[in-house]
Amino acid sequence: MLQRDHAALVLIDIQGKLAARMHDKEALYRNLQILVQGAKALELPILWLEQYPRGLGPTIPEVAELLHDQQPLAKTCFSACGLDAFQDTLRASGRRQILLAGIESHICVWQTARDLLSTGHHVEIVSDAVSSRTAANKTLGLERMRQVGAEITSVEMCLFELLKQAGSAEFKQIAALVK
Repeated sequence: MLQRDHAALVLIDIQGKLAARMHDKEALYRNLQILVQGAKALELPILWLEQYPRGLGPTIPEVAELLHDQQPLAKTCFSACGLDAFQDTLRASGRRQILLAGIESHICVWQTARDLLSTGHHVEIVSDAVSSRTAANKTLGLERMRQVGAEITSVEMCLFELLKQAGSAEFKQIAALVK
């Protein structure tokens, strides 16, 4: 069960040139916005990565504008775990439950999930906030991550699991986001 004080959100490579080619990109963008806003309402640490930003461009504005108070970590390795700055930031957060979102499901999200699991993290893939260029590759990525021990969740499922109950200010914010 996800717990607010143990969870962090990791956003992987949601960048212009690549993001524009994703399967069902409109739903992906909308779900990423809800997820980021919900994570912020719950005060979760957010680790934001970009794959080779000089070549793939910056994070899509729909997401980047929600993260105006922080900077992305640039990487060239497919797994975020190959980046020392990511490892250091994650370690400093003290969080062991990781929500993964971003692109592509079968490459960078998959390799990051595999590596986080191998270091003892609890990993949940936010299935409606990940994608690949094809539906088949998205599905394959999700299947492989589940096979190695990742759990599969959705934006609403993880946000309400983290909330635990209704009645709080955070509940009202998140309920408004998912309407």
